[in-house]
Amino acid sequence: TKVITPDIKKPGKSKLLFIDLGDGKNRLGGSALAQVFGQIGNESPDMDDPGLFKRAFNSIQQLISEGLILSGHDRSDGGLITTILEMAFAGNCGINVNLSGVDAIGYLFSEELGLVIEYAVEKEVAVLEILFSASVPFQVIGSTVKEKQIAVSFNGTKVLNEEMNIFRDLWEETSYQLELLQANPDCVNKERKANSSRTAPGFKVNFDMEGTPSGLLEKSGKPKVAIIREEGSNSDREMTSAFFMAGFNTWDITMTDLLNNRVKLADFKGIAFVGGFSYADVLDSAKGWAGAIRFNKGLWEEFQTFYNRKDTFSLGVCNGCQLMALLGWVPWQGVEDNIRPRFIHNSSGRFESRFSSVRIMPGPSIMLKGMEDSVLGIWVAHGEGRFYAPKPDMLNEINEKGLAPVRYVNDSNEITESYPFNPNGSPLGITALCSENGRHLAMMPHPERSFLSWQWGWIPEELKGPDNTSPWLKMFQNARKWCEGGQ
Repeated sequence: TKVITPDIKKPGKSKLLFIDLGDGKNRLGGSALAQVFGQIGNESPDMDDPGLFKRAFNSIQQLISEGLILSGHDRSDGGLITTILEMAFAGNCGINVNLSGVDAIGYLFSEELGLVIEYAVEKEVAVLEILFSASVPFQVIGSTVKEKQIAVSFNGTKVLNEEMNIFRDLWEETSYQLELLQANPDCVNKERKANSSRTAPGFKVNFDMEGTPSGLLEKSGKPKVAIIREEGSNSDREMTSAFFMAGFNTWDITMTDLLNNRVKLADFKGIAFVGGFSYADVLDSAKGWAGAIRFNKGLWEEFQTFYNRKDTFSLGVCNGCQLMALLGWVPWQGVEDNIRPRFIHNSSGRFESRFSSVRIMPGPSIMLKGMEDSVLGIWVAHGEGRFYAPKPDMLNEINEKGLAPVRYVNDSNEITESYPFNPNGSPLGITALCSENGRHLAMMPHPERSFLSWQWGWIPEELKGPDNTSPWLKMFQNARKWCEGGQ
């Protein structure tokens, strides 16, 4: 699957090209500009030449498939000026654009059909050749720059020349004011301040990414893993896909199946507790699910027997992570309920859905073996993900023994407690716990939603593995290899 995203990829080494599918008409009816002045307008944009639209679409598909363009963004709400600004915002860089025409206002703010693409300077001849041969009108409008400066000229006269951050703050102002009303204002202001100095995430992989051989996927006798869900759970399909892609025989198991003895955990090498909102989290996250296990004597004994077997492993993600903490499966068993390490409400006071950066730490986890010191992007989606250890000495012991193997980091790859890099305020950036024997891992972020490259919010080319996989597939492959190792 080949796609492009709107963020400028190579500031200082690329150019911007505008494809105008409105034939230069620049009609302003119904535009955001008209609305700002309390007007509707008399003439609105339209598709006057379907043939041109088709040729342009096919040309763009060819450019993408041949890897000739780096990014692209349509001209829509706010017009061309908004298109190029949003590309600069996302790329965290500047632009130097020179336009020419009859009417600057119409050119910059009309919402006719069109798009802007970014291409590397050395690819210019190939890009222009494809567009020219398809009779698609285009104009090279400028270049990207590393400095965070927006410079726009029209017919040789500079009409904009300001720092990119000023425009980005204006662009985000409405969202910022809304955030102040629905989240912890301290966190909201920290994020706004951080955005002005952010750089690209420093993702890095310290291992070779390998696909799972097709023969292994198709063979019989693969290790069995139970994908366990409760009322209100989700992510079970993503979890199933991740384990299947790593070479497991995956089983969809509900808590009702276990309660009614339709299936036994003794038949499985691994279990995975999925994310979601079991029982709508009305008792706090995962407490209803934990109660359904702990207060059913037969079921609790079955889970404990599975846990204590030497040939088993478990993974809990998000709601499943909260569950494993409440069950006492991580980091230790035998801790009293009132002092048990667990996960509580985010410091922002709200549900957080973000693509965050995490570092894999040295530790005993079998699923993270060989991934140490890698920094990867991963989705988080939770309202109660802040790690809490009631006793300070517990936090110290967890840290010293490597039982918190995944930590949030900032753009400089430093472990952080600062928002928004750490989306929940966890001390020491902790976002995962594992047992001392390494067989049981609980983590708040979602590797099952991040094991394919196209699932990532942003991914550099060098982190794309075979068959559209991402580095996160390795943790599921590690689990399979551990099962096959005679354990």
